[in-house]
Amino acid sequence: MPVSLSYVSDTGSSAPERAVAVVDVDYAPVNALPVQGWYDLADTVRAAGRDPDVRCVVLTATGRGFNAGVDIKEMQRDSGHTALIGANRGCAAAFAAVYECEVPVVAAVHGFCLGGGIGLVGNADAIVASDDATFGLPELDRGALGAATHLARLVPQHLMRALYYTSRTVTAAELHAHGSVWKVVPRSRLRAAAVGLAGEIARKDGYLLRLAKAALNGIDPVDVRRSYRYEQGFTFEANLSGVADRVRDRFAAAPGEAT
Repeated sequence: MPVSLSYVSDTGSSAPERAVAVVDVDYAPVNALPVQGWYDLADTVRAAGRDPDVRCVVLTATGRGFNAGVDIKEMQRDSGHTALIGANRGCAAAFAAVYECEVPVVAAVHGFCLGGGIGLVGNADAIVASDDATFGLPELDRGALGAATHLARLVPQHLMRALYYTSRTVTAAELHAHGSVWKVVPRSRLRAAAVGLAGEIARKDGYLLRLAKAALNGIDPVDVRRSYRYEQGFTFEANLSGVADRVRDRFAAAPGEAT
């Protein structure tokens, strides 16, 4: 399974031993997850949030980058729409699991954070990033749509649109300037910085933290589940029209592509 769960116990004497749960994704070569991987991630995050001892979850990754989205090659191998439907449902499940996790989620991002990675961090409660981290939605280059809902939680509307239409990326420093990244650190210090923030959160009363998470979700101006589901309808239309296959075929044939 490409997702593992561990715990950090050095968060302070007032916190339980398992107060901080670390969910790590490791799916070589670039953490572009297959359908089952998205469901595994969703299940792991939800299980961590249900643990009464856990007060904060750190979402991190091993390898070249945080997340490169869905496994496009898995979809290309499928002659029908099973993989596409599975990827859309799996992504929705994972994004929702992060957003609806009963305790705050801190995303620790290094390298590339693309496509589905934006859905994850856009739904996190806080983001700590390494100084080499880049964020973007290359969906139009890969025959897909979606996660503008989550990119809009990271940058202002007009910048979100320009990034979406051009498939460009932004740096961690740029997101820090917009206030959506809490801290930018060297990669060697990323885990410590993310766990440090999670530990600070975990020293609060556990029951009160869960109430705070529910309250903050309740006052969000955008229903992220509904908004993302609306976007997914256009993804299906792109596939049914054939344009998605044409774009994906060009992407898959391009030399040196990550996925």
